Amino acid sequence: MVLGDLVKLRAMEPSDAEALWRWNHDPEVMRWMFDDYAQPLAQVRKRLEEMPPNAYGEVLYGVEALGDGKLIGLVRLRDVEPERGRAELDIYIGEKDYWGRGYATDAMRTICRYGFDKMRLHRISLTVVTENHAAVGVYRKVGFTEEGRLREAFRRDGKWYDQFTMGLLEGELR
Repeated sequence: MVLGDLVKLRAMEPSDAEALWRWNHDPEVMRWMFDDYAQPLAQVRKRLEEMPPNAYGEVLYGVEALGDGKLIGLVRLRDVEPERGRAELDIYIGEKDYWGRGYATDAMRTICRYGFDKMRLHRISLTVVTENHAAVGVYRKVGFTEEGRLREAFRRDGKWYDQFTMGLLEGELR
């Protein structure tokens, strides 16, 4: 378990399957994310049951609100390269009642601090659709810098959108 100011990051459990399934079937939550083919709840639960434990190469944490203990999203550091001290970050807050209230910012700070302090990373990277203004604002707020642009890399509703590649170096976390 990893504590922030507003959130607790904890291992995902099979009992989290229903929330994950619900978020992944909500078009508003999935608006700016790559969404795979729809899966039945039983398959999501099975995937969580068979998921390997968190290890250096990939950590997946549920984001729980400290005040009420509700699971509100997830964060993941993946494709970790210890030789290069870098990882890719994924995050989303699936519970819309918690949007715009600082939970995503705190979850970002908490997972990045964990990556730098505990995993000895030097660099954390991510990609984000340029039109996802709320996410881009959170990333900038914690110190991420735009490092490049992937032209027409994301398609939604018949339209192509660009993506930013963003990075945060050890010592830049705000």
